[in-house]
Amino acid sequence: MESPLLQSSGAVPADAPDQEVAAHYGEPAQEQRALEEGTAFVDRSNRGVVRVSGPDRLSWLHSLLSQHLDALKPFDPTEALLLGPHGHIEHHLHLIDDGESVWAHVEPGAAPALVEFLDRMRFMLRVEVADVSADYAVITVPGPADPGAVAWPDVAGTVTRIVPRAEPFPAELRPAGLWAYEALRIAEHRPRLGLDTDHRTIPHEAGYVETAVHLNKGCYRGQETVARVHNLGRPPRRLVFLHLDGSVDRLPARGAPVELPDGGRTIGFVGTSARHHELGPIALALVKRNVPVDAELLADGVAAAQEVIVSPETGANAQIDLRRRPAKHG
Repeated sequence: MESPLLQSSGAVPADAPDQEVAAHYGEPAQEQRALEEGTAFVDRSNRGVVRVSGPDRLSWLHSLLSQHLDALKPFDPTEALLLGPHGHIEHHLHLIDDGESVWAHVEPGAAPALVEFLDRMRFMLRVEVADVSADYAVITVPGPADPGAVAWPDVAGTVTRIVPRAEPFPAELRPAGLWAYEALRIAEHRPRLGLDTDHRTIPHEAGYVETAVHLNKGCYRGQETVARVHNLGRPPRRLVFLHLDGSVDRLPARGAPVELPDGGRTIGFVGTSARHHELGPIALALVKRNVPVDAELLADGVAAAQEVIVSPETGANAQIDLRRRPAKHG
């Protein structure tokens, strides 16, 4: 559903899968600073919204997803993954329970497939699943969240909320485009499913084990892969943060190869990239686990220095050590 803010003066649509919201409103750098300073909001109404109701909702979701959910407290935000049979990530859910229903927001276009899968798994349980994306929207605003709000902590001290689509945008704040949000997200080392991952990505590779996986819960689809990597092996790839050569007047294309300069051997692919108002051009990438952490790289031909997010030692009972950047609170 196309956002009405795309009709605003200066609004430029974002690239797919975010083409239904604005990349920016004519001042990308200023919008990014305003978001950090707490004077802007981001329209993310292209994201899918799913609601799960019924008395069995938490125990049922606990049995299907990677997170420990059967004792989730009301208004305690969390994340979870729906994995495939072989442990590959199919959906990344931001979840919160309001005491009557579990609300989730997911990537653009992902809600119908998620709801279809969940509907097939209801059996005789007392749960109802609905795609409510047509009635509710996702918006990121200055934090902190009000008590009892359906909201998640997000980049740079913001919170992300689910609100009725009929609710007006906050008039006291300026709109910041998705470019502003994405630059801050990348700078905080937060991967985005489907953009910084591919169909083969498993939780350990992208750092989701820290945020969206409970390693000591019972069986769920794909758990065997998570347990095997955690206890016996290492993931084949790892997420890295890239400082890109600022003298090049372009950003690497999403999905473009990441190579070692000597010989041009491909060792991964570029995820999302952005121009950060302080750090300059930056990106996330998935590379082979055994690439030396100090190796200089080429991302779509652009020179890049890597910063470790997921340690090469992740797995095999090693302590998970993600280099998450602390969020800035403006």
